[in-house]
Amino acid sequence: MSGSPSDLSVTRTMRNSMSRRIALKRPRGDDIEEAEKALTDARARGAGDDEIAALSERLETLLRKTRTIAWIDPIDIRYRRFEPVPRPTTQAVMFCLMDVSASMSEHMKDLAKRFFMLLYVFLKKRYKKVDIVFIRHTDEASEVDEDTFFHGVESGGTRVSSAQAEMLRVARERYSPDAWNLYVAQASDGDNDPRDNAISVQLLLNDILPMAQYYAYLEVGEAGQRTGSSSLWRAYEELGEPRLAQRSVTSREDIYPVFRELFSRDSAAREGAT
Repeated sequence: MSGSPSDLSVTRTMRNSMSRRIALKRPRGDDIEEAEKALTDARARGAGDDEIAALSERLETLLRKTRTIAWIDPIDIRYRRFEPVPRPTTQAVMFCLMDVSASMSEHMKDLAKRFFMLLYVFLKKRYKKVDIVFIRHTDEASEVDEDTFFHGVESGGTRVSSAQAEMLRVARERYSPDAWNLYVAQASDGDNDPRDNAISVQLLLNDILPMAQYYAYLEVGEAGQRTGSSSLWRAYEELGEPRLAQRSVTSREDIYPVFRELFSRDSAAREGAT
């Protein structure tokens, strides 16, 4: 087998990574998609509680394994070095923006996490390389690692624009739209500083949407709570932008149907045509 040292290093890394995933039985994207479809179909045909519970448990187990078994572990690349080559049609970056102010409960964060996970699986099917950037915010924002993103504790007010500004900073430094397909997913309960809504809208119109393939806003709430009526929701809704989609959820069961609606084949086709 011939090839440059860099190519051989990549090959060995991916071979080791694949062997580790197989040994640990990390679920494939197809496994998760099939489990999600089975659960949706069961609900649609009015299956019994026991069947729904079993299918829900299977999906939760697959998602938990995906979260805990890394795609590429640090041990896979120890003592190896390879340089990525930008390929605009084969790589994407997924920006996850989440409100972590005091009004965001653990239930709301869990809903956001499930949505982000589905988006990642979707993008992995479309692109060979997918980077994830985690940005959390209260009235200030910062890029963090995955564990801090989902589990760190913060307090303070809420300024959505701080997360959008941080996303733009990272994109301009590391992810040029000429080399990357940019996707942004924002999760919040909509409890934003009203004075900040206009700033957020301007950042979307003037800076983010012109460079992004798609921007999804997910408004989360407690079970039974009314969502999709916040001032932030209305400010986004008034834009009428085709690359800005917004949905609201209050339970785990809402996540997959909402995701399917946002990223249906028709939505993807419209996004690809812009």
